[in-house]
Amino acid sequence: MSTDGDEAGYLRFFPYEEPYDHQRDAMARIHDALGEGSDVLFEGATGTGKTLAALVPALEYAREEDKTVVITTNVHQQMRQFVREARAITEQEPIRAVVFRGKGSMCHIDVGYEECQALRDTTREIVEKERDLAELNEREETLLEEGQAGSEEAAEARGAVLEELEAVEEDLEDLRENGNTCDYYYRNLTADTDAFYEWLFADVREPDDIYEYAEMEGFCGYELLKEGMEGVDLVVCNYHHLLDPGIREHFFRWLGRDPEDVITVFDEAHNVEDAARDHATRTLTETTLDGALDELAEQDDPQAEAAQNVVRAFRSALIETYDDALGFGERERIEENWEDLTVASEDGRDDLTINFLQAYTGPGYDVDLQAALKFGRALDEKYEEAYKNGEASTRQDCQTLQTVQFVTAWMDEGTEQGHYPVVSVRRDEQSGDVYGRAELYRCIPQEVTRSLFDELHASVLMSATLRPFEVTEDVLGLDDPETMAYGAQFPEERRRTYAVEAPALFSSERDDPAVQATVTDVLEDAIRFTPGNTLAFFPSYSEAERYHDRVQADAEWFLDEPATSAKELREAFTDSENGVLFTSLWGTLTEGVSFDDGDARTVVVVGVPYPHLDDRMDAVQEAYDETFGDGGGGEWMGTEDAGWAYAVEIPTVRKTRQALGRVVRSPEDFGARVLVDKRYTKVGEQELGNYTVRETFPPEERAEMIDIGSEKLKFAMLNFYGDMDAWDGAPPKP
Repeated sequence: MSTDGDEAGYLRFFPYEEPYDHQRDAMARIHDALGEGSDVLFEGATGTGKTLAALVPALEYAREEDKTVVITTNVHQQMRQFVREARAITEQEPIRAVVFRGKGSMCHIDVGYEECQALRDTTREIVEKERDLAELNEREETLLEEGQAGSEEAAEARGAVLEELEAVEEDLEDLRENGNTCDYYYRNLTADTDAFYEWLFADVREPDDIYEYAEMEGFCGYELLKEGMEGVDLVVCNYHHLLDPGIREHFFRWLGRDPEDVITVFDEAHNVEDAARDHATRTLTETTLDGALDELAEQDDPQAEAAQNVVRAFRSALIETYDDALGFGERERIEENWEDLTVASEDGRDDLTINFLQAYTGPGYDVDLQAALKFGRALDEKYEEAYKNGEASTRQDCQTLQTVQFVTAWMDEGTEQGHYPVVSVRRDEQSGDVYGRAELYRCIPQEVTRSLFDELHASVLMSATLRPFEVTEDVLGLDDPETMAYGAQFPEERRRTYAVEAPALFSSERDDPAVQATVTDVLEDAIRFTPGNTLAFFPSYSEAERYHDRVQADAEWFLDEPATSAKELREAFTDSENGVLFTSLWGTLTEGVSFDDGDARTVVVVGVPYPHLDDRMDAVQEAYDETFGDGGGGEWMGTEDAGWAYAVEIPTVRKTRQALGRVVRSPEDFGARVLVDKRYTKVGEQELGNYTVRETFPPEERAEMIDIGSEKLKFAMLNFYGDMDAWDGAPPKP
């Protein structure tokens, strides 16, 4: 491997023979950007080696400047890919790397966060008392020897030590008898853990391996990981370690780093928008409200009255709100998934707030809320002490505190721009009763992400679908980042992208028998003239099922459904030699899942997969319109279209581009990508105007789209796969 010139530094972390030319260029630009403390938006087509192009210069810069690199994703398969790349790097240039996962999947005794915290505190207190006891015993023995040798001063001092010994022994006995402890964490604090860390850093270990090793040795692997993260070169983790403000504060402390000493690499960064929005959203269920009222009824404390006033009124208002919103017969059709009801008002406060203010009685809801917060915090501390002292077998969650904190946020933030009040209902699976949930939905992700990116030294956000960069900058709150885009790097003659002039599949047209017949014919042709497996993506699971049942072809059929194991389904499909997988573009197989070489030969995207346009999405559009309508976007978008473009069209086209990237993933690979909807075609641009989406694709991707009539697709595919010499025997006849 050549490492001459200015590249010599960071290429020592490149674990393979030679980088691609575009990787070499990206690494140089990223290294320069990190030196300037600039964020990077890095779009690279599928299979272009983005992970190494970002990691290699980041690791070099971090080593030069004493910083830590954190690479993060929300896609499980990508986590495994990161582990493989980190292992390859450390075989060539040793790095200390840890793969960090949430506590819930690594706890040996299966307790929640608050309960675990209390167990750790008590266990640590016992260990400290034991150490104090050992030191006092040693001191007492020394003083006894000196006293026996004639030292009166030592004899007097020994008396004081004996008194202290007695007190420590009593405290220790009380803690052992009454305190709740964790045996695994006790061994962390008392046993020799050097062998664990030697094993940990001898390779890049996955969380499951750490769990098994720790279980075998009687350790808590999660806590050992936390203790061992300080000073590492690389951490692999999930989004929530960075996007959740509370977890992030702890995470940086475990790293032993201030935020400005951390470089982050966000993979599949087009997903950061939704993930940040989810982390910022707050919810409160009727079940929690009921729990808070039960909890308060047990308190013999006059200060509980303020909390009761607030909680009782909010519960009553929630029930009244969803009862009023449900029309005749609608309660009976509610199922087990949450269903939103319209409660927001354009003219003032939402229905739930109005009902709360009408239901509340007392000195003033704001006065009672402040008193309730104080009481809730005191009650929560009481629960923690009771658990630590062994008065309770579990660490009780304070429902009152959770409830009052939510109501306070609801009243204080409910009218702020980008905060959308929602009430939802669902049917309880066991009781069959309908119950409600209040939710303060956050529409603007940058309220979470801007402060994060401002604090960090720099971040590299990479994806195959980040463009338009202006939109990503706006939505996430990035200031003047370095931007770079690398299209498909593999031979163009080994891929084809067909835009089929099929009917525009607006939701109102999908039930038309003639439309269904045309789409069915196109799918049957695509499947028949594919020498191998075909992936078929649809706007929804119901559409996938519709065509799974309609299409007839000599192939092995696979249907993706909600709650299906994506891993098992993918493995069964890729084991097939002539399979067809029907799935939703909004499912888990659209991105972060590899279908390499013969795993999938053709991908078909049927329709433009716009998300369900409900009140929640309308709120996001409105918030984006207000925030980005002036000066956002580029020539492809007028300012009056900002809400639709930012919230709906661009994320939808990104989904389509992600689906197209499931095939042709190496220089030797080949395949066809088929877009079935007139809105992808030049003809659609002329006939449908603003309803088309072709212009939202990057220019080089548009240039590769070949418009074709629905009846001619089979001839085009026959010729392409013939040129690839892909047929095993005689090809099918049109």
